[in-house]
Amino acid sequence: MNTLPEAERQFKRDYPAYAETGLIDDLRASDYQRLDRLGHVYLDYTGGGIYADSQIHAHMELLLGNVYGNPHSTNPTSTLTTRLVERARSSILEFFNASPQEYAVVFTQNATGALKLVGESFPFQPRSRFLLPFDNHNSVNGIREFARSAGAGVVYTPVVPPDMRCDESALAAHLEQADPDVDHLFAYPAQSNFSGVQHPLEWIARARSKGWHVLLDAAAYVPTNRLDLASFRPDFVCLSFYKIFGYPTGVGCLIARKAALAKLRRPWFSGGTITVASVQGDRHYMQEGPEAFEDGTIDYLSLPAVEIGLRHVGRIGYETIHARVECLTGWLLQELAALRHGNGSPVVRIYGPVANDARGGTVACNFYSCEGRFIDHRVIEERAGGGNISVRTGCFCNPGGGEAALGISAQELSACFTRTPDRLSLDDFRRCIDDKSTGAVRLSLGLMSNFADVYRFMRFASGLADRRADEI
Repeated sequence: MNTLPEAERQFKRDYPAYAETGLIDDLRASDYQRLDRLGHVYLDYTGGGIYADSQIHAHMELLLGNVYGNPHSTNPTSTLTTRLVERARSSILEFFNASPQEYAVVFTQNATGALKLVGESFPFQPRSRFLLPFDNHNSVNGIREFARSAGAGVVYTPVVPPDMRCDESALAAHLEQADPDVDHLFAYPAQSNFSGVQHPLEWIARARSKGWHVLLDAAAYVPTNRLDLASFRPDFVCLSFYKIFGYPTGVGCLIARKAALAKLRRPWFSGGTITVASVQGDRHYMQEGPEAFEDGTIDYLSLPAVEIGLRHVGRIGYETIHARVECLTGWLLQELAALRHGNGSPVVRIYGPVANDARGGTVACNFYSCEGRFIDHRVIEERAGGGNISVRTGCFCNPGGGEAALGISAQELSACFTRTPDRLSLDDFRRCIDDKSTGAVRLSLGLMSNFADVYRFMRFASGLADRRADEI
């Protein structure tokens, strides 16, 4: 490979839009300087974002500057906390351009908590359908258990390798199958956490026009892409804030259309979700709006940090973040696809689009030796980690995407599950499917990525060329 300065000069000639993102370099040198001081190459932004020093300082100053109490009261400290909580709700609606007349914000522990709220409360019944693509996080897949327990049908639409995009004709046919007399749910990710494919937001209006409620998993999308809820109006949106700006962890939300939220029926009640509950009268009355879905005491001391993080991202601007990630992803895909052993065979197999169109900064791939044998993704993670490079490996809680990408058939899976019906370890699963990989290497770019990060990874990857499997 060329030296870093030579490679960066050529990169900037090939991707001139990168020059407009210099603000991020300045921030990395000041607000995120620990990345370079400690020599980290962080390529796991889909797993979690990186927080700025200024976010921590601003939150600490707020906490030290006053006394905050549990918001479930009207005393002075509780009232002060309630104001901060409601400010956080308002800032989220404003950030996503969601009308407060149409949408409400329910605070959850994370995106998974938001998905569970919808799954357990959605009015599934025997003629209902739950529709979703193969390409979904397990927290979306898990909703099928709520649907099935209510007698609803579960329908998966396949994704098609190598680009890992949804079979549009199959999806169109499935969307036509909504009985107008019952409620149905269509759930999909705006961006795949496995392949980086961005599924069309236009599906939202199409599905709603066919009688479906739409649940949009935005967790992997919103860290680098603007989501405008005035233009695209799903019934439910789930996300985790740490994936956008790193801090705080343990806080996510469900953004829900109020009309859709009113259809949900919770299977239990708890502290904070009711107006009145009686032991002797054996009755309870639920709160109206988001409070009916916020079990117990919310993480009220962390919520001000959400507003701080949203302001931080807003100052940088999604246009700047998106442009930088798009440029770096384009270069990384180009270099990975071109990497060859001396015999001409590819070092890397990419799962998903190799062009930048309608994809995000998440790249899933596997590495192959010069004999054409795949290298265990766990070995790649270990070797990269030795160079202080953070990548993620596995199936990323997205089994449908992994099965489609890796060519694992339904017959192989059925045979495996039949042999081990009660409990299945990952090692057992690997033995079941013989010489196929059970996962991939995932590289994901984000807010503070720079050219040196992707260059250092490509230096590492180049070192695997012309190596036998037993050497690696």
